Amino acid sequence: MSALTRYRKARAKSHARAIPERGAHLWWVRGRAFCLGFLTLSSPVVAETNLAVPSGQPVYLSDVLLDNNPGELWVRFRFVAPKIGSDVGRIGYDVASVDMEHLCHTLAVAYVAEYDLEPARVVISLSDRPTEFGQAAPDATQYFEAYRLEQAQCIWEGL
Repeated sequence: MSALTRYRKARAKSHARAIPERGAHLWWVRGRAFCLGFLTLSSPVVAETNLAVPSGQPVYLSDVLLDNNPGELWVRFRFVAPKIGSDVGRIGYDVASVDMEHLCHTLAVAYVAEYDLEPARVVISLSDRPTEFGQAAPDATQYFEAYRLEQAQCIWEGL
């Protein structure tokens, strides 16, 4: 199946939004249901369904983006995790990185397989609040990790 066909297949089902070559752009999900066992998108906005992560913190999926802007396909999974941060009592990067790896293994691998995508990288990001992709948000805490997928495994690629 060609890359164009895979993008069209994912986009037609409204589960991932294809990104134009000039960079990432968000399109709202168009009301189709998407289930990977524990996720449901059933309205124009991603449902705030908490996902199970090792830390137990509340995490929900904000966006899934297909991005060709780096010159190769990157699939970006953007999550909101309101408890992350560097202040006392917040969840720091050391704990959140374990959650991001877990999300890669449990969500990203299944998503990529479902849509027969072949990304060069999978990026998992956590933000303490919803943010616009590509827009500066200096008050937001954001953590990012990049992975390459090999034989349904997430291999960490330090950025």
